[in-house]
Amino acid sequence: MNAFEHIEQKIQSVDQATRTVQGWRTAGDRIVFTNGCFDILHYGHLHYLAQARDLGERLVIGLNSGGSVRRLKGPNRPINDEATRAHLLAALEVVDAVVFFDTDTPLDLIQALLPDVLVKGGDWKPEQIVGSDVVLKNGGAVRSLPFVEGYSTTNIEQKILQGGGK
Repeated sequence: MNAFEHIEQKIQSVDQATRTVQGWRTAGDRIVFTNGCFDILHYGHLHYLAQARDLGERLVIGLNSGGSVRRLKGPNRPINDEATRAHLLAALEVVDAVVFFDTDTPLDLIQALLPDVLVKGGDWKPEQIVGSDVVLKNGGAVRSLPFVEGYSTTNIEQKILQGGGK
């Protein structure tokens, strides 16, 4: 298998991911799940995803579909299409699977995968994280990880609109 095929194998349907996660769990791996738009991948994302992966052996990302991003972020988003966002995430060593969801929240995906650890960024308190009740009820953990200050897709978008700069 070549490197690009390896990347593409990480992009999975809900059914594929459910089977993959079951196999990892059977092998004794701790499954970490996070979700987001990941529209313009930046240093803050990389730092966050590496921290999330450190909480287990496998990291699964629920990725908002284009329609979901538009509903949540507005008509000018996403900036990058679904394939670009999915492939960039799947190319990261710390990411083991990427699964799209088209709803406004990943609750159905979380219920299907039942991760051992559910993670979101620092602007979410653990009890506010969608799916936290499901994960906790099934014996898992919920974590809120700190942001790296100064990095956000919105900030990058504003820099571009204002003509760049530092």
